[in-house]
Amino acid sequence: MTTNDSLLRLAQIIESRKAANGGDPEKSYVARLLHKGPDAFLKKIGEEATEAVMAAKDIDCAASHGSASPELKGKLVGEVADLWFHSLIALAHYGLSPADVIAELERREGTSGIEEKALRKAQHRDAAEKP
Repeated sequence: MTTNDSLLRLAQIIESRKAANGGDPEKSYVARLLHKGPDAFLKKIGEEATEAVMAAKDIDCAASHGSASPELKGKLVGEVADLWFHSLIALAHYGLSPADVIAELERREGTSGIEEKALRKAQHRDAAEKP
């Protein structure tokens, strides 16, 4: 089983929770978030991103004092899983899928992160300058 398979299955479950597919906000957390709209799931993405950062900082702090426990590393994995999960809800809401993100990562493969960031800045600047 590959990571892509796991993400695809999760994306399919999230898709099935949309109101158009019979998702019931009374019975499904995902359906409830989608029913509440973008503010609800975007807020969760922000919360989970913050919690992932805090978990990573806990590992750094523990490591500077000797060692980071498996429990702390597990906490980071859990928070990143929550972040990915809520990000998948956002993708579904906007008609996107994990395959779209994977395709973008594959497009960037072999490109320096510094080069990629510079290219995006230049494209943004060019778009802003067009009348």
